[in-house]
Amino acid sequence: MSKIDAFFRKTSAPRHTKDASNQTDATHNPDSKNIDINQTDDHLLNADPKNSNSKKNKNSSHSNNPFLDNALHGNTPKEMTRWNGWGNINFNKAVSKHGARLIRSHIGKTKKLPSVRLQQALKKVPKSRLPNELTTLDMVSTDQEVRLRHARGQSFPDWIAMHSGDFGAFPDGVAFPTSTKQVEQLMQLAIEHDLHLIPYGGGTSVVGHINPPNASNGFGKNKVSRPVLTIAMGKMDKLIDFDKDSQIATFGAGAQGPVVEAQLSQLGYRLGHYPQSWELSTLGGWIAARSSGQQSLGYGRIEQMFAGGTLVTPQGTMTIADIPASSAGPDLREMMMGSEGRAGIFTEVKMRVQPLPEQELFKVVFLPNWEAGKAVLQQAVQSNIRLSMLRLSNAIETDAHLHLGTTPSQFMAISTYLKARGLGSDKVMLTYGVSGDKAQNKLALSQFKKLLKQHGGVGGKLADLMGSIWAHGRFKFPYLRGTLWQKGIMVDTFETATNWRNIDQQLLDMEQAVRTSLTDEGENVMAFTHISHVYKQGASLYTTYFFRAAKDHPQTLTRWQKIKKAASLSVANGQATISHQHGVGRDHAPYLAAEKGTLGLQVTKNMFTSLDPDQRMNPGVLLED
Repeated sequence: MSKIDAFFRKTSAPRHTKDASNQTDATHNPDSKNIDINQTDDHLLNADPKNSNSKKNKNSSHSNNPFLDNALHGNTPKEMTRWNGWGNINFNKAVSKHGARLIRSHIGKTKKLPSVRLQQALKKVPKSRLPNELTTLDMVSTDQEVRLRHARGQSFPDWIAMHSGDFGAFPDGVAFPTSTKQVEQLMQLAIEHDLHLIPYGGGTSVVGHINPPNASNGFGKNKVSRPVLTIAMGKMDKLIDFDKDSQIATFGAGAQGPVVEAQLSQLGYRLGHYPQSWELSTLGGWIAARSSGQQSLGYGRIEQMFAGGTLVTPQGTMTIADIPASSAGPDLREMMMGSEGRAGIFTEVKMRVQPLPEQELFKVVFLPNWEAGKAVLQQAVQSNIRLSMLRLSNAIETDAHLHLGTTPSQFMAISTYLKARGLGSDKVMLTYGVSGDKAQNKLALSQFKKLLKQHGGVGGKLADLMGSIWAHGRFKFPYLRGTLWQKGIMVDTFETATNWRNIDQQLLDMEQAVRTSLTDEGENVMAFTHISHVYKQGASLYTTYFFRAAKDHPQTLTRWQKIKKAASLSVANGQATISHQHGVGRDHAPYLAAEKGTLGLQVTKNMFTSLDPDQRMNPGVLLED
């Protein structure tokens, strides 16, 4: 093992949990004896893709990592996830001391907010209003904890609700169908008994997609009077059919990311869609919210992968044919993607897959400044260099990643090396990847390195250490939110996409908006940005921000609301999208008109009304009702 490998290959023992359902504050404790998830993410994918078809990989164990091995048996059980935060209860992500110091140097000293216990929160769950025709079905649960665990997602207001115990509203029941026929049955019962329906995938929404409607999120008492049934798709997680000739795999729409890849890898194939929420998010959710994965440059966004499928609507079941191309009028496949549960519920989805790559590499290079890094990205994508990923962190994010992603010894070694190579405080970090056969990768790397050299790129083993750290932790950064929460450091993100000529001004506007959003309170907000998805026309911008918790939950939520409004207004300008990858949900719905226009919103509303005339599907999401 090299000295560089030794920097990050440290693993602690797993914590044994007596009662998974009773985990509260301890699950967010950075000092608890949890598995060191920094060392596991590379095994979530096949560490050696070319051997994926081997006899070893067709046995029950794919790797030494339990996530991928367990994925062969189905989705992560809900009781194995945190009820008031992100992810598996047995995993945590620590924040380095020098990383926490960096954040506090921007925002000031912090104090953690209190968190209610699960048993306290359960006391607020009201009696179910579902009729007997539903409560007597084996697939429907009205259990208080089940309802609580399906009441919120992962947005900042959701975290405030879960930790304060003020949920506002709960579903009256949660259904767990196992087939399209059962979803059709639930749809018919919802029509007969006048219910609201909320489709639920992995519960990972960060913009309020899955919250039951109530007066506090824009609904009057007359609309709240409808009972709410959440339809959790997690039991529909199997590979149903595989057309090898056409490379089309048909899945249940509730399959989570690891389950999708585990089943495909048995056949020697891969979907290649890796959003940061990949551990828990689902195929149906990706399609409904027009998701984008970390390697979208190589594999495409979800709209390039989704070929067709089955959508159960209040007006009947729609079959979207998986035809490779068509000029036969408007594309129903495109129309239903991004519908966010307003049109119906995806039950089976047909996905375009690819053979597993022979080789996959992730590397990092540092460049003198943002201008140099942006030029590299734009030239690489417009000249068709065959990379699978490009990600450029601005100078502030680069500094933050060097602090948050490394040990003190790693930080010192990398910083000393970069300084010796002539890079100063304006340096930026560019993470890139290749995925394919070795000959293709060799050519792409050769072409890209020539481009990097022209713009003063600095690579090497110490730079590639950051690439390894990113690959090891690529799906585990959401766990950092819980660790920071325990320190009183609030964190959230927002994202957009715009044309290349507008990138610099848009970035400036976004960061300036959030940094000054709390000046009336004398509070500082730390913000930094990266480009995570590139296109010939333009790129996405993804901003992370940190701020201090206030003295209580309501005031902390008010701080977030100020920041969120400023952030949303900075992108709702007609030149950028309100969301590149998270979707609209409830949080972004008020700002959608700037992008779609009045007529565009009316066309969208008319489409949903044609499929759902009684507005029972996910009300208040995507469009303000």
